[in-house]
Amino acid sequence: MGLGKTAIETTASQASPFRCDRRAVALPLLALPLMTLPLFAGSGGAEEPSGKRVSISEFGAVPDGTTINTQAIQSAIDQLAGQGGGTVVIPAGIFVSGALFLKPGVNLHLAAGAVLRCTTQMEHFPPRRTRIEGHFEPSFTPALLNADGCDGLRITGAGTLDGAGRPIWDMFWKLRNAAPDPNEFPNLGLPRARLALIENSKGVLIDGVTFKDSQFWNLHLYRCEDVLVRNARFEVSDDYHQAPSSDGIDVDSSRRVTVEDCYFSVTDDCIAAKGSKGPLALEDRDSPPVEGLTVRRCHFRRGHHALACGSEATVVRDVTVEDCRVTGPMVLARLKLRADTPQSYENIRFRNIVLDSSEGMVMAVEPWSQYTDLKGMKPPMSRVRGLSFSGISGRFGALGTIRPNPGQTEIDDVVLRDFDLQVRDASLKLEGVHDILFDRVTINGNPLPPPSGTGNR
Repeated sequence: MGLGKTAIETTASQASPFRCDRRAVALPLLALPLMTLPLFAGSGGAEEPSGKRVSISEFGAVPDGTTINTQAIQSAIDQLAGQGGGTVVIPAGIFVSGALFLKPGVNLHLAAGAVLRCTTQMEHFPPRRTRIEGHFEPSFTPALLNADGCDGLRITGAGTLDGAGRPIWDMFWKLRNAAPDPNEFPNLGLPRARLALIENSKGVLIDGVTFKDSQFWNLHLYRCEDVLVRNARFEVSDDYHQAPSSDGIDVDSSRRVTVEDCYFSVTDDCIAAKGSKGPLALEDRDSPPVEGLTVRRCHFRRGHHALACGSEATVVRDVTVEDCRVTGPMVLARLKLRADTPQSYENIRFRNIVLDSSEGMVMAVEPWSQYTDLKGMKPPMSRVRGLSFSGISGRFGALGTIRPNPGQTEIDDVVLRDFDLQVRDASLKLEGVHDILFDRVTINGNPLPPPSGTGNR
């Protein structure tokens, strides 16, 4: 297919139905200070923490790829915690384990050649109350690594966390395809473990680790602050077409999270901003806003979306994705608009992004209907405000779409600036968008004229 002609398709509604102070939609906007912890200075190798270091081999862990080492590894964690903390070291070799629970003051280091692998005998992940998909599930699978209230936690090294997900993915698809309505088959319909769940923790560092073939999400951050994820890799085997729910990083109700110099090759969202869902989501005290998310110098090779807001998300604001490269056929920016949830997506910026794929879409801001449940209540109002794209270059499949849930979503203050892009489909489908700016937007070598009928600046 050749390069498409430049076109803009627009439909603008008249008066906006959503005129309320942002404070009625979200918590007050907080100042976002720069991270000042010495831990986050620079982006080189992780500074080694002081304290005792113990190898799991000293506690009887066997690197044969078969022995289940949960008890040995947990004993190392518990002993260090009882001695005031330190670092548990996973040496080279393949160590199989069930659910592990880190303790405050205890860090984890995976040496080069080390593989900490999930067992697929799911009885080694006893169900427990856990945060997942915007709520607390009373009984679901814990992660391989679980950390709660572990301020200053460091998970470092050149080793690998391996979910051994293939048999779990196969079972998921078997059950889903046999369901009366496969599209409504729940993601929690069978036991499957995330690789890491870190919650209620501040000053966290994830550095250098590879997350591979997770059974469910890879890295789940819930109610965390001041987190740095750097030099990490998130991968699904290339020979598996669709590993279900294989999100790279899920930033859930967390503040000041930085993701830098990371590589993503998964089959779901590379990075997702998450919170709660449902018509009463703004009253959910367990799901504060996602704010102050920064993504820089990352390579997005494979996935559904480089950055997604949702599908369970209420308030997401002050997000910057910059100096990144996208080489796979994905959506750069996916903002999922739920008809059953009052949502506020504010100040979300993409800048200096190089695209290099014959397929893919720059933006998809549109309704998302999976698992919708209004619980008999009136459809809530939502808002998208301060969405900007600047310095977008290269080649891609299409510009994309911005459209609301009809009668529910106000979309305003959208900026496209400094585009130099070759695309196969040059149409930008706009509906119900107010106050949009086009500034130096060149598509397929031609200036893209400002859209008419959208309150353009």
